[in-house]
Amino acid sequence: MVRPDRRRIEIALGLGVHSLIAVPLVARGLVLGVVSLWRARNSEHFEDDDAAVAQELASRAAVCIDNARRFTQQQSTALTLQRSLLPSAACDLPAVEAACRYLPASGEPGIGGDWFDVIPLSGARVALVVGDVVGHGIHAAASMGRLRAAARTLASLDLDPDEVVARLDDLVSLLASELEANAEGNRSAIEQVLGATCLYAVYDPVSRHCSLARAGHPAPLVSTPDGEVTVLELPAGPPLGLGGLPFETHDLELPEGSLLTLYTNGLLEARDGDIDAALEHLRACLTHTTEPLDHICHTVVEALLPKDHLPLDDIALLIGRTRVLRPQNVASWQLPLEATAAARARELVTAKLTEWGLTELASTTELVASELVTNTYRYAAGPVTLRLIRTHCLICEVSDTSHTSPHLRRALSTDEGGRGLFLVAQLTERWGTRYSHDGKTVWTEQPLPTA
Repeated sequence: MVRPDRRRIEIALGLGVHSLIAVPLVARGLVLGVVSLWRARNSEHFEDDDAAVAQELASRAAVCIDNARRFTQQQSTALTLQRSLLPSAACDLPAVEAACRYLPASGEPGIGGDWFDVIPLSGARVALVVGDVVGHGIHAAASMGRLRAAARTLASLDLDPDEVVARLDDLVSLLASELEANAEGNRSAIEQVLGATCLYAVYDPVSRHCSLARAGHPAPLVSTPDGEVTVLELPAGPPLGLGGLPFETHDLELPEGSLLTLYTNGLLEARDGDIDAALEHLRACLTHTTEPLDHICHTVVEALLPKDHLPLDDIALLIGRTRVLRPQNVASWQLPLEATAAARARELVTAKLTEWGLTELASTTELVASELVTNTYRYAAGPVTLRLIRTHCLICEVSDTSHTSPHLRRALSTDEGGRGLFLVAQLTERWGTRYSHDGKTVWTEQPLPTA
């Protein structure tokens, strides 16, 4: 029971208050507060009819207040979930410098399922991803988190963009089937998952090669250093989960300092719904490629979002400025597939690391390159390519024309072989295999020694 406030009582009596109705605000079994109605001076006293009206008003007000409280709580939960599942605002990698903006939807629609990611790949490459789950609320945010986690897992397999999008399509179909089979799943949640779109791009800073694929997502823009802005005409593909049509990869080369801009449809629909006019505004904002990326992102949002208005749909914007690794940081050799290939690889690695001032890594990298080249000599065919890349780490790659996948195993004490990949895994920070149309590449990464 709440004790009366004597000071407030004294003030009320000083004003001549002579009649009071106090009605609790109760909604769904929860007391939200109390409504107090006063009459003073020459007014009539409250009667039973007045108490009934006050009780009805308080009952209706309590339900409205509780609905607003629940909606605010749900919005806050969805926004917290959404932001916790998104990456940091900026990213600085050897392949790209990236900046982004995420603006949640406001008002009745609520938080949506827009997402983005910048994923480091093997060989100093990087993947830029933007997606959109149709719908709003916690279901959309949760579906977004599952898609982003799946995209990161698929990216670690070093698949081509069209393969990544195709497997995301299979995942969305599976999620929709699970929701449909679940007794608690509703139709709106299924439609949200089936309405998801995605754009996946991979950029290589050594070759300046960029590959992109999309599933029903708005086409990206490329800004070259001379200020020319182009909308890439990518095969659209169906939204994720619909199936029926294949996804295609679009390839191009990007000059150093180019801007690759990925976004969701909320960016173009924020101002008056005129897509063509919004696209022209966006292109005008992307002509100054040398400006800081955070400033470019701010300019884009200011130009496309009405002033003092929050968007009705989520907005995700991701801009990456391409970088190119200098030739002096990349060394590549083609080795003949013969018994002396491993010895030749050791000589080349030692000489190059001495030139780079990385003699501390020479013995380890010699062993790694020797083991990988030996495996190629024993199990593959055709020429062998050895490549070293110096970035934030030392990357060693051995490529051949075979698609046979190497497997790490633990040899028994009586075995005479089978320890090569185990040694490679122990001596390096990371290692893996990626496949291409011409064969495969086994890669390793080692941290550079501190100064």
